[in-house]
Amino acid sequence: MDPKTTALVLIEFQNDFTSEGGTLHGAVSEVMDATGTLPHAKEALDAAHAAGATVIHSPISFAPGYYEISAHPYGILAGVVSSNSFVKGTWGCEIVGEMAPSGEDIVLEGKRGLDAFGSTNLDFILRSKGIQTVVLAGFLTNCCVESTMRSAYEKGFEVYTLTDAVGATSPEEHANAIRFDYPMFSKPITTAEFAAQLAGEEAGADTSRGY
Repeated sequence: MDPKTTALVLIEFQNDFTSEGGTLHGAVSEVMDATGTLPHAKEALDAAHAAGATVIHSPISFAPGYYEISAHPYGILAGVVSSNSFVKGTWGCEIVGEMAPSGEDIVLEGKRGLDAFGSTNLDFILRSKGIQTVVLAGFLTNCCVESTMRSAYEKGFEVYTLTDAVGATSPEEHANAIRFDYPMFSKPITTAEFAAQLAGEEAGADTSRGY
């Protein structure tokens, strides 16, 4: 894994998910505790910084009133609105301290839906920087991370997902996505494996799968 052509994309490491008192923290805390989501994500962030890889933060945010999206949202976005989550200017919308952007980190603007490519300039940034490999971590395992993973795969990037640096609203959803979906559209690896590959160690066996 060449740090010069690798980007770590960190999806929604925001207080509403990551921190006690966050509007959605209770929904993901069980999986976070079980997998060590936040410590592993910090490990991945530090490894990327040390190796000189590109780091991209992908927060989601809305103006008060959620006027950027439908007045009648359904599914996961209805849950965001009903819980009053990720409102610009609030503590809950801020990236958690451990994962705060620094140095040359890039912070995407405009994410209003699930796929980090959907309403942002992520694709432009990756291609303009010559990125070939995209490594994903964040929330939710089976929602924004998976949506972004699928798009990155379709766009021709080499995609890795960090299985111990993602979190979902239940252990069942988390495990199902990692077992059945991630290997179809990415190469699932642990944070330790990611750090090792960035440091120049040889990659292990291909963890993707077909039918």
